[in-house]
Amino acid sequence: MAAEDREILRLAVPAFAALVAEPLFLLADSAIVGHLGTTELAGLGIAGAVLGTLISLCVFLAYGTTASVARRLGAGDRTGALTQGVHGIWLAVLIGVGTTVLGLLGTSFLVGLFDPGPAVARQAETYLRIGLLGAVPLLVMLATTGILRGLQDTRTPLAVAVLGNLVNVVLNLVLVYGLDLGIGGSALGTVIAQTGSAAVLLAVVARAAGAAGVGLRPSLAGIRGAGRAGVPLLLRTVTLRAGLLMMTYGATALGPDDLAAMQIALTIWTFLAYSLDAIAIAAQALTGRYLGAGDRAGTRSVTRRMLRWGLGAGVVTGLLLALAAPYAGALFTPDPAVRELLVPILLVAALAQPVAGVVFVLDGVLIGAGDGGYLARVGLLVLVAFAPAAWLAVAVADSSTWLWVAFATTFMGGRAVVLLARERTDAWMTVGRTGSVG
Repeated sequence: MAAEDREILRLAVPAFAALVAEPLFLLADSAIVGHLGTTELAGLGIAGAVLGTLISLCVFLAYGTTASVARRLGAGDRTGALTQGVHGIWLAVLIGVGTTVLGLLGTSFLVGLFDPGPAVARQAETYLRIGLLGAVPLLVMLATTGILRGLQDTRTPLAVAVLGNLVNVVLNLVLVYGLDLGIGGSALGTVIAQTGSAAVLLAVVARAAGAAGVGLRPSLAGIRGAGRAGVPLLLRTVTLRAGLLMMTYGATALGPDDLAAMQIALTIWTFLAYSLDAIAIAAQALTGRYLGAGDRAGTRSVTRRMLRWGLGAGVVTGLLLALAAPYAGALFTPDPAVRELLVPILLVAALAQPVAGVVFVLDGVLIGAGDGGYLARVGLLVLVAFAPAAWLAVAVADSSTWLWVAFATTFMGGRAVVLLARERTDAWMTVGRTGSVG
């Protein structure tokens, strides 16, 4: 095996395990709450949607930090890398505090956006009010994970993710059933586990910072810089979330069976995305390091190698999904109409997996290169192109399968075109300690 392959796998395999651990343990949480009753599970679904949106919008705290830390590490500036990381942690704290305060003040409003019944609303508000107390530790976890990935360490985040989620499951069982705290016990157990995980990751980063002579005191200028670097990545994430929301809104217009099939398909798609995203995380760390070291040829070589890994992983996940398509519905629903709708949808999603593998890798490469501005612009362009295609699939074809065809070709295919076009140029390969490009 080539040295580049070994380096990619060294970063990608632990990242994959950490990424997959999170949704698996979330499924355990859902099972624990689900045994309380349908009302509690519905409340968890609403609160989870709100908190999940928070996580996805703030993922730039991990991605942006990974890129900036890796770039300075590649330039031989470990002190600067950790200083940059500390700024990212303080930015996470500020965003987390603001999110907690605003979220607590607007809990009823946020839950009301989903228009649930009074009983479900009470459960959702209970979970959300407690869950929001974990916003600061959760965002600190994102920032510290980004630092460690930038330092080429994906094993420590893996260990903390697995241990933290195991503790979360045990606490939920004890608090929900042992102490009879209901859905509030599930939220409390999650907050405690998140706080403990954040504390461990902070201790690891603080030790590394101390060894490099880096202080932990906040710098207003540094925090502002981290915030400015994160804005393009935030906009990129917004366009991705908007595309998925279009899928849900389109399926809602088609009817409850199509909506149920859509939610199952999106759940499976998201799970598979975690596996493909592991190579993207390796891409962020390696691209930043190579460009920081001024090695354009090495950057180009490792990018092409990761593209092959991404394409291969997409082919494998696509084949597995195609084989599972006729049987997957039985795991989620007893409704034969939903199962029937799901099969062609999953086959379309399976065909799109190789494209997704390439897209995720290039996304990681350009994030690692600091090319967030380009990602934000083309993300908006692809979203604008996808909107009429989605509308035609719903209004003319009247089919959730054709909605997925539109997603696979216009949204994912469109992203592949614009990202491959960028990769073929040298415009994104800015070398040196900082790498903000257009």
